[in-house]
Amino acid sequence: MTKQKGMALVLVLWVISLLTIMAGSFALSMRRESSITMSIKNNAQAIAVAESGIAIAELMLLTPDQNKRWRTDGSVYEIISNDAKIRVRLLAEKGKIDINKADQAMLEALMLYDTDKAEQKSKLVAAIMDWRDADDLINIDGAEKKEYKDAGLSYQPRNKPFESLEELQLVLGMNESLFSQIEPLITVYSGQPKVSEQLATKEVLNIIPGLDTSLIDSYIKVRLDSAINNLPIPLFPSSLGQTNISEQPTIAIQTEQTNVLTLISEAILNDETNAIISVVIKPLEFSQNTTSQQNPFQVLKWQQLTTNKSLFVNTMSELLVKQYAEPELNN
Repeated sequence: MTKQKGMALVLVLWVISLLTIMAGSFALSMRRESSITMSIKNNAQAIAVAESGIAIAELMLLTPDQNKRWRTDGSVYEIISNDAKIRVRLLAEKGKIDINKADQAMLEALMLYDTDKAEQKSKLVAAIMDWRDADDLINIDGAEKKEYKDAGLSYQPRNKPFESLEELQLVLGMNESLFSQIEPLITVYSGQPKVSEQLATKEVLNIIPGLDTSLIDSYIKVRLDSAINNLPIPLFPSSLGQTNISEQPTIAIQTEQTNVLTLISEAILNDETNAIISVVIKPLEFSQNTTSQQNPFQVLKWQQLTTNKSLFVNTMSELLVKQYAEPELNN
């Protein structure tokens, strides 16, 4: 009898141990699932807040006073609320290098970002030009069907303009490192062979051939000050035949800001969860059939970016034009 009681006690202890292990495992699993659920919830909330930054930017682009409209030259704006901080950067596509329209000199200057070998740069530029032109005639050092086949690739040049920036990665000789560096500087939406200096970032201005690079830093500062003080965008001095920033007049060119734009919005919640989205928008042409409820902008592209392109770094803070507390946007 005593032996049976001992066996029963051991069995009970084993069952209790097993239940304890099961309970602990269940509790750990629930904590993990709860953490994952909370992370998904916070990330979704951060994306929603970042999208609200895009909506605010679109609203500020419609401000009647041209000098108070948010600038599309790479300027950064910040909105602070009780629950989050939002930064929005606005970039006009006319302030970028159009890979469908840029001439050989512009493309060669662009390739200097990563290619210091003249032969390699020449081949890549020629390959880009062969990709976008309408014929199968090969440029010097270029690449048409045969060169792609010899390289073991299963595709050939489209012989049409690039439809997206991502398509540039298919060009023979293009590598991931170079593409990631030049992607913020290029576009397929401008439709212009030349870059608008008034809307270009410092990085793009440094690429433009023939530009007086000694004036760039001074011009960026003057342009930033004009945005902070609600003054018209100044022209770049070299376009006026001047060499002194202080001598130039300020000339409003806000009409250029109504073209295709890239808006980058980053939201950081109080718990440090963040999200960055990039949206390419185009203003709609209004007609008699347009309703007042219709969004005045058409979204051409939407993507979520990685956190290594944060707008809350020092280099972006230097481009900060204005900070708003949330209620200020209602005024």
